[in-house]
Amino acid sequence: MKLDFFRPSRWALEPEEASFAPAKGWSNKDMDPVPPHLRTWTTWSYISYWVSDATNLAVWELASSMLAIGLSWRQALPCIAVGYCIISIVMVLNGTTGARLHVAFPVLNRSSFGFWFSYFTVFSRVILSMFWFGIQSYNGALCVYQMLKAIWPSIARLPNHISDTSITSSGMMCYFLYWLIQLPFMLLSPQKIRWLFMVKGVFTPITWLAMVIWSFVRVPAHQPGGLFNQHSTLSNPTFSWVWLSAMNSALGIYSSLSVNIPDFTRYAKDEKAQYIQPLIIPIAFTLCSFAGIAVTSAGITLYGDILWNPLDLIDRWDNRAAAFFASFVFMLATIGTNISANSLGCGNDMTVLCPKYINIRRGQLLCALIGGWALCPWEILANATGFLNFMNGYTIVLGPFAGIMVTDFWLVHKGRVDVPAMYDPHGRYRYAGGFNWRAVLAMLVTVIPTLPGLANSINPNIYVGKAAHLFDIAWMYGFFVSCVVYYTTSVLFPPRGTFVDELIQAYDVDRIPHGGHKNNEGKPKLPTGGEGEYDGKENVDVKTVEV
Repeated sequence: MKLDFFRPSRWALEPEEASFAPAKGWSNKDMDPVPPHLRTWTTWSYISYWVSDATNLAVWELASSMLAIGLSWRQALPCIAVGYCIISIVMVLNGTTGARLHVAFPVLNRSSFGFWFSYFTVFSRVILSMFWFGIQSYNGALCVYQMLKAIWPSIARLPNHISDTSITSSGMMCYFLYWLIQLPFMLLSPQKIRWLFMVKGVFTPITWLAMVIWSFVRVPAHQPGGLFNQHSTLSNPTFSWVWLSAMNSALGIYSSLSVNIPDFTRYAKDEKAQYIQPLIIPIAFTLCSFAGIAVTSAGITLYGDILWNPLDLIDRWDNRAAAFFASFVFMLATIGTNISANSLGCGNDMTVLCPKYINIRRGQLLCALIGGWALCPWEILANATGFLNFMNGYTIVLGPFAGIMVTDFWLVHKGRVDVPAMYDPHGRYRYAGGFNWRAVLAMLVTVIPTLPGLANSINPNIYVGKAAHLFDIAWMYGFFVSCVVYYTTSVLFPPRGTFVDELIQAYDVDRIPHGGHKNNEGKPKLPTGGEGEYDGKENVDVKTVEV
């Protein structure tokens, strides 16, 4: 029995009859297009999803940390609003792709990056999801600490046996408790987890509003030290680049989700259900950011410190009941965000990396183990500057990812793609050896110029001159330049083998068992006439019925 437990075959997933891959081991149930009966997300689901995600510690911390780097609320709020307006447009463009095709990001991006090069984007997303999972878990641990402190004040006096100054023994205990509390929610399916967003979307905004009212009652906005009397400490040209860098950080928070939003829109009842995103995202996130700025501003006057993390502010409260309830709601908010934005995305991505053994649930558990412990998130959140640098850092790849995906589907292929071929390593999206060189070139042109700035942000002693400013706008530079490069190369050197006359949905094609486009001899098609070209022996019957 023990030996059987460690055998790989013991953990292999049972293949589904509906698998669209050409052979076993290339797909599983969670990778396949979502069937109609599992498309359960409505417009209200996406509203509650984004209201839920807007009320999380990272959004609060980002907004309040802008005060820590010298911006006033008048400068920070427009910066945030513009950033979320931009990201919401990208969100709905990529989200519509998922809602229309019912396919997750790891499979979908094969049509733009090439079957094998897409694994680079997927692996990058896995790493980023794990980092974010750890960061949110650390935030959740702070919530648990404040809850325990409200019940058991002596926890603050527990002896510390950890030499690392970034976390204490009591902090590590709370981190472990939060990790355990969060774990059961990772076992819920994407269809059921939407109810958590609805609960969170009701309780969290009420708590945040109460904290804003508290801040204005304790420190009236028009009095000395109040929010409306605070001004920036920066001057040009420093201010301009700090403002742009802060907006890039606002883009960075959800630049990851703007790439893998199809993981959630694939469950939409219809394509229109997720059209609400460009409206709800800027409104919800700007209002929630204002809450963070207002409360942090009051904390400056009341406590003399820029408490950009709200849990540090709650730590100063004397009302233990208020501290417990506020911390509990923040913990609930953190769980919802961590599941929706991080572990579920990571689980989807890991199914593609190893579909024979990993489904979404197993991928989430691996994310909890690696992202929750191996990446030491308490080091990243040690100070405000480090937090913003982390936000900026990973935007250098996510901007180009989003730009290439948007350009390929909407401008190059004009929405006409072949969904079953996305599951076939020898299909039309093989390009040249599995790599779409246009996407590779767009990545190189956008990522390499920002690397000096990234190095400088990690180690300020590395002098890179004005090249550091390109890093301050890394997401915007990466997105727009990748769009131009990818579109230009696709027009000059069109990948003709990838073009189809009309959209071929997953259930539009008669296939032999295990799916895939095959030739008349029953073998996978190989490109023989150049990049993305077929041998002309089609055995595909395209129907007009779309499920």
